[in-house]
Amino acid sequence: MCAIAGIAAPPGRCIDADILARMIGTLAHRGPDDRAMRIDGSIGLAHARLSIIDLEGGTQPMSNEDDTVWITFNGEIFNYLELREELIAKGHRFRTRSDTEVILHLYEEAGPAAVQRLNGQWAFAIWDSRTRTLVLSRDRMGVRPLFYTRVGDTLVFGSEIKSLFAHPDVPRAIDPHGLDDIFTFWTTLAPRTVFHRVWELPPGHTLTWRDGASVVTRHWELRYDPPSAEAAASEQEYAEALRSHLENATRIRLRSDVPVGAYLSGGLDSSVIASLIRRVSTAPLRTFSIAFDDAAYDESSFQKEMAAHLGTDHTELRCSYDDIGAAFPDVVWHAEKPLIRTAPAPMFLLSRAVREHGYKVVLTGEGADEILGGYDIFKETKIRRFWARDLASARRPQLLRRLYPYLADLHRQPPAYLQAFFHVSERDAAGPFFSHMPRWDLTARLKLFFSDDVRAALNGRDALVEMQAALPPAYGRWDSMSQAQYLEAAHLMPGYILSSQGDRPAMAHGVEGRFPFLDPNVVAFAATLPPSLKMKVLNEKYLLKLVSADLVPPSVRQRRKQPYRAPDGKVFFTPRMRDVTNELLSPSRLRRDGIFKPEAVARLADKFRQGRALGIKDDMAMVAIVSTGIILDRFIHRFDVDDRHTAPTQAIVSGVS
Repeated sequence: MCAIAGIAAPPGRCIDADILARMIGTLAHRGPDDRAMRIDGSIGLAHARLSIIDLEGGTQPMSNEDDTVWITFNGEIFNYLELREELIAKGHRFRTRSDTEVILHLYEEAGPAAVQRLNGQWAFAIWDSRTRTLVLSRDRMGVRPLFYTRVGDTLVFGSEIKSLFAHPDVPRAIDPHGLDDIFTFWTTLAPRTVFHRVWELPPGHTLTWRDGASVVTRHWELRYDPPSAEAAASEQEYAEALRSHLENATRIRLRSDVPVGAYLSGGLDSSVIASLIRRVSTAPLRTFSIAFDDAAYDESSFQKEMAAHLGTDHTELRCSYDDIGAAFPDVVWHAEKPLIRTAPAPMFLLSRAVREHGYKVVLTGEGADEILGGYDIFKETKIRRFWARDLASARRPQLLRRLYPYLADLHRQPPAYLQAFFHVSERDAAGPFFSHMPRWDLTARLKLFFSDDVRAALNGRDALVEMQAALPPAYGRWDSMSQAQYLEAAHLMPGYILSSQGDRPAMAHGVEGRFPFLDPNVVAFAATLPPSLKMKVLNEKYLLKLVSADLVPPSVRQRRKQPYRAPDGKVFFTPRMRDVTNELLSPSRLRRDGIFKPEAVARLADKFRQGRALGIKDDMAMVAIVSTGIILDRFIHRFDVDDRHTAPTQAIVSGVS
């Protein structure tokens, strides 16, 4: 796991080594163990290393035997040992034991199509001097990030956006369409980012650059193909197959030359992974978890029970409101986008604790909810469709209240309000985004805080129209459960769960997360499961619960699902954070930035100061406004790589990126 950066200019140009060094220098947190560069005329590759496999021999950028092909690589290839043996049998000779060199030789065999053979999480750049072609690639599920921009006819790329802004010719400005995405979907829709003309290479895509021209192509796409009649199996057979896939996925993700730990959230997913680690490895297991001072968010009793059940060496990090608020500015700096929730902050603090205990690698349960049907949104969709078939029912709305016992305001509302809030009608049920409309509609209400300038820049844009245009052709033929899963797995997961809440807070401290549930074999298998095995009536992750019968105690396996949440808006109004918040929300600052209406923000802030803030909307609005202010402060107004940064800056630009 590492960081990459690079510059590709047309032939005849020379790369400025100082600029390349500044770019990779901004990413030292991702790769604190080593830094190096390779410049080949008009091509410059840079690397910051987090040493995990082949600690002595895996230095990058790395070349093939005759120095004609070079790579800078962020990630891990988990099936590298098997691929290495295949390549040796074909006559390839290796100088290291690293997975990086495996990619190089596989590229020599298959070119850009080599990614089809990789089981891993990656973002890499390969410079092939034989054809003068640069290849950028990102893994299937979007675990590892990769961004790029154009400066005239020059391509500038890196693992994080801050590395691009270290280039003196890259301007910094907010893209209002990127803001509009976040204030609808919680994340931007790749390739758009929140910064003007800064692009994210989408998951499962490859960018090929040659002589100033670039082409982006897809190398993998998430599909939900129902099993054929011949492939249909019993519940037990499906469970055995899932168990086998998960064991293999866990086993190869333990490959490392440094100790590997695991997260325990107190829920089913991380518990299954930790238990499988104990089954497939004899090494002692170190586990880590987050506990909260606020009991409404705390799951520590289940975490301790699972740690005791497995006999792990367990570390608990306890988070207070002050801890979350104080960490939040740094969390946003690493996330590089406005946030709607503070949940990434405890993950940031946990990653710091992991590194302080001497660990660089952790396995986690991310991805299980998306691929196996675990989120409340899937239950909610099923209930809403059930209610839509009998709108006069007085009992069906009660199921929604039972689904969200922690949302007190919801329980006070009459059925008519619930019907409107949850978009329960035959017309709504026929739409392509039925599963997600309540969430997106609620988030979109935060746009009421947008200034007139932002609204003018958006010019009536409808983010849902762009989302619909990007749906796969087969989407309309999928069942309702698969459609909802796709929206989670293809957008929210890479854009928020694996990014703002995953890669960024972990790599801020040089910690690599690995995700067995996102193994390509597990994902492909899960995509063919009958919906009833993902959710039986309203029993979520039904098949995984069958698989875990001998892995997880009944108290953990059968507990009511508690979504991972953290205290939100209130963390900015503790005595410790009061001055910081007052400055971020000051009318003069808001007028300078031009993003939000100062009067509307003042009314919201007063609600929090007086203890009158109510519900999810107020919380999301406060977090979004504060985090947007931090983005403007850290990236637009005082981006401080060094004092030679001369690119023009402005808070917001109008028009389409």
